[in-house]
Amino acid sequence: MQTRNEHIKSPGGSFGAYVSVPDTPNGHAVVVVQEIFGVTPHIREVADRYAREGYLAVAPDLFWRVEPGLSLSHSKEDMQRAFSILGQFSEELGVQDIGLAAAHAKAQPGITGGVAVVGMCLGGKLAYLAAAKLPVDACIAFYGVGIEKNLAEASRIKVPLLMFFGGKDKYASAPIRQEIEKAVAGNTKVAIRVYDEADHGFYTRGEPEVIKSAHAEAMDFLGKSLHAKEGV
Repeated sequence: MQTRNEHIKSPGGSFGAYVSVPDTPNGHAVVVVQEIFGVTPHIREVADRYAREGYLAVAPDLFWRVEPGLSLSHSKEDMQRAFSILGQFSEELGVQDIGLAAAHAKAQPGITGGVAVVGMCLGGKLAYLAAAKLPVDACIAFYGVGIEKNLAEASRIKVPLLMFFGGKDKYASAPIRQEIEKAVAGNTKVAIRVYDEADHGFYTRGEPEVIKSAHAEAMDFLGKSLHAKEGV
């Protein structure tokens, strides 16, 4: 596996992206969408995780219009800074940038299959929106925060979407999950998986066995959603 930093052109300039290149490519790509802390070591590790599975992984810097290259910790000070930057972030432009990152990934040598979007926290919400708005092939939303504020988009979802939540996640509590479940009920493209004992952030900072289990489910989902299209 090799990693590099690239720049992706946008109507407003260009933005950086961390790219993880698999040693044994499977022809598919994944856009890994950041949390509110930027493209952190956690996000880069997620990208590497997918590259080890054969996917070209691209993690775009979505905060580039506010503060490019952001990578914050979970300290109290950095949390405050992250929420301040989030307040200046345009979700609409963020989704647009994800679309540009997906097109960039699709154009890379050897990418003959589909492109999926995988996001966590803020990125989980954006992955949900991507499933409704972008020409991608599948989306995975890990504990998306604020999805309940965008339930009108649920009827527009036309690609496979898998949403993970933690049962102990205060940012996506049981009443919120019930709202989301009601909004997507009847849409066979959408599946929801709740890890009852998991908290927010479990895919990057949770117990190893939980990470392993969730990742195995994500791989199975991508296998059915992307590889099945080729008859693999």
